[in-house]
Amino acid sequence: MGVPLAERMRPESLERFVGQEHLLGVGRPLRQTIESGNLHSMLFWGPPGTGKTTLARLIAHYSQADFLSISAVLSGVKEIRAAIEQAKQSQHRGGSTLLFVDEVHRFNKSQQDAFLPHVEDGTFIFVGATTENPSFELNNALLSRARLYRLKPLDTAALRQIVEQAISQEGSALLLPEEGLEQVVTAADGDARRALNILEIVITLAAEQEDGRVTAEQIAQVIAEGSRRFDKGGDAFYEQISALHKSVRGSNPDAALYWFARMIDGGVDPLYVARRVVRMASEDIGNADPRALQMALNGWESYERLGSPEGELAIAQAISYLAIAPKSNAIYKAWNEVLADVKSSGSAEVPVHLRNAPTKVMKELGYGHAYRYAHDEPDGYAAGEHYFPDALESRNYYRPVERGMEIKIKERLAYLRQLDEVAKKQ
Repeated sequence: MGVPLAERMRPESLERFVGQEHLLGVGRPLRQTIESGNLHSMLFWGPPGTGKTTLARLIAHYSQADFLSISAVLSGVKEIRAAIEQAKQSQHRGGSTLLFVDEVHRFNKSQQDAFLPHVEDGTFIFVGATTENPSFELNNALLSRARLYRLKPLDTAALRQIVEQAISQEGSALLLPEEGLEQVVTAADGDARRALNILEIVITLAAEQEDGRVTAEQIAQVIAEGSRRFDKGGDAFYEQISALHKSVRGSNPDAALYWFARMIDGGVDPLYVARRVVRMASEDIGNADPRALQMALNGWESYERLGSPEGELAIAQAISYLAIAPKSNAIYKAWNEVLADVKSSGSAEVPVHLRNAPTKVMKELGYGHAYRYAHDEPDGYAAGEHYFPDALESRNYYRPVERGMEIKIKERLAYLRQLDEVAKKQ
């Protein structure tokens, strides 16, 4: 009594485990490892409800090892020491222990380091589970001692199989319409635990009906809001902003708007997206269409004036404009090259002829001497003038592309550089 449906449905053999075929299919390395009993420490990385805890339990079962579980959310140094001591006692009795650490990324560096000597001397088999990218969240020392397995969100077929098994086992009296089954699977969004939690409420609801039936409308009420997967700061957050940026760069306004809507639906701060859109305008469009930057800034300002949801439309307008605008990363590349040169060339002094001379002493030192005022030159251009430090040759960082306004800019630069060449020969 009181055990959640998701826990009651936890499979007790690999044959009943649904999903993750890329890891557990016949002949796959993880399946062979489990069946052979030649275990190693490992990390399971994947979104919630994809089977990380279940896999750890199955590994302990197949290897006949004691299963110890601690959660980094609820545990500290005291719990870690207690688990290590328990594993040592089992080792002294000739047994083995699998220590499962849920949400391992929430442990700090020193807490993660506490596991290392015991992983190395075989006190326990370490299995960590994380929803965050281990490359960013875990110590290199721990990563080097554990093999990483990436678990994927469950697809529709796998979720449907899990839900149907649960109905057969737990809700045989439930009369669930096909539309209702689809609703549960869709709302689960790749998460088996979420699917079973929703189903458990639906089963309870059906038991309260005289005919045991539930309608699609009732299921929709159970599902309500918040069924999409988004964590406002973890992998899903960065993956989706990356998808938005790449859709804009790829000139696909429809996909760009889709990812923006996904982020808004998941609870992102629209001002964060607005700032990123301004970055996109400079990085991926630049002078190919200078209006893009103004559109991005207008979207940002409009949201600050209007708030949600009205201001989100202005950001969406800016996103769509950037997506269809001609693309150029010439400014982005030029800026990176400039920064690299500045860091490598030292503190080169400003040439004397480019310095201002507001005082008599400065004039006597030659500041500003021989400076050519461009407005007094033919075409408003001082052909052949050198504006870099004396120790540096002139550089061509900015190389416009053959798109948008940069076509004209490229023609203008070519003309000016031709004048420079003529001036040098005179």
